Amino acid sequence: MIEIKKYKLDNGLRLVVHQDKTTPLAAVNVLYNVGSKDEDEQKTGFAHLFEHLMFGGSKNIPSYDNPLQNVGGDNNAWTSNDLTNYYLTLPASNLETGLWLESDRMLELNFSQESLDVQKKVVIEEFKQRYLNQPYGDIPLLLRPLVYKVHPYKWPTIGADVKHIEDATLDEVKSFFYSHYAPNNAILTVTGNIDPDDVFEKVKKWFGDIPSRDVVKRNLPLEPKQTKMRELVAERDVPSDTLQLVFHMCSRTDKEYHATDLLSDVLSNGTSARIYQRLVKEQKLFTDIHAYVSGDIEKGLFTFAGNVSDDVNIYDAEKAIWEEIKIIKETLVSDYELQKVKNKIESSMLFSEINFLNKAMTLAQFELLGKAEDINYEVDKYNKVTAEEIQACAKSLFEQSNCSKLYYLSKEKKEKGC
Repeated sequence: MIEIKKYKLDNGLRLVVHQDKTTPLAAVNVLYNVGSKDEDEQKTGFAHLFEHLMFGGSKNIPSYDNPLQNVGGDNNAWTSNDLTNYYLTLPASNLETGLWLESDRMLELNFSQESLDVQKKVVIEEFKQRYLNQPYGDIPLLLRPLVYKVHPYKWPTIGADVKHIEDATLDEVKSFFYSHYAPNNAILTVTGNIDPDDVFEKVKKWFGDIPSRDVVKRNLPLEPKQTKMRELVAERDVPSDTLQLVFHMCSRTDKEYHATDLLSDVLSNGTSARIYQRLVKEQKLFTDIHAYVSGDIEKGLFTFAGNVSDDVNIYDAEKAIWEEIKIIKETLVSDYELQKVKNKIESSMLFSEINFLNKAMTLAQFELLGKAEDINYEVDKYNKVTAEEIQACAKSLFEQSNCSKLYYLSKEKKEKGC
């Protein structure tokens, strides 16, 4: 049981605190309820751009990294479709330095054309290296607009087009900041060797005077139900063919999420799981293959992704996946197989809770989903899932009309006549 204390400041900032006396350190995590789904379709990549801009100096602190490093701290951040997360760790005795730094950049960034130009170059280079100039890198750029036609999940967090970042103006960036980065749109979690009530007083000191802002009200379009198979073929200079089958699934907060997550684990959690054993080890159709859920706050995706063996036709490889789908739709998962994946999830969650930084990030996400306290009941939700519920999920998800598939073909393999 993770014991927490929760507070809320007058400006709307939510604070979640967990004391962990097993470490001399503390973690400060700031989750902003803004992700790539909150962007304009013609100006994508802004949430990820801010992941970089937030380290470029704030109103009263020209350098974020130097003060933190001087007190033995470290930091990083990540962006998703749904949120942007910033975190730091430092000796617990220096906690106030972390709160000072985070509060100042929540108040206001050091907006300048020079800072924007520097970070735009960094992001543009990342876009080119990771998505345009890396083998298989453009798969998200191809898949998302194939799978989503209306919902803003149809572009990856890096953005739909590098030109959107190239053309971003200082006024547009400022507008995005003041519309989303605010105490009333953030969750602050503090974990480690700290006293919860002392943390609350320090947070009030540093964050209490930051004004709440008029956060843009979310009004996301609903993705229409997919009614027929979608298919895309791409040829690239890559060493082997890759196949992806993608199905629309429930959201992270829907009641069938845990059964769907377990369904993916039965199929693909580790080398002893079904599709690895049968399609990689036994039939040697793939060199590797995975099945996984996106876990998005909005309705997400269930994906099969595999690299096809050199001497195998991609259509034969796909047929084998559909055979495995047929089996799990028609036959109940055994008690042994179900208990095995439940045990893996339980051990994985318990192991992750040992780390004070993991707890800070996870508590923030559970608070965003509903209540931070729900973290203590997550294992129970998985343990209550039945084989019948997993089968029902498989039958509901794995319809041809709910599938989008990408054949990502190797030019080299084609030229060899394989």
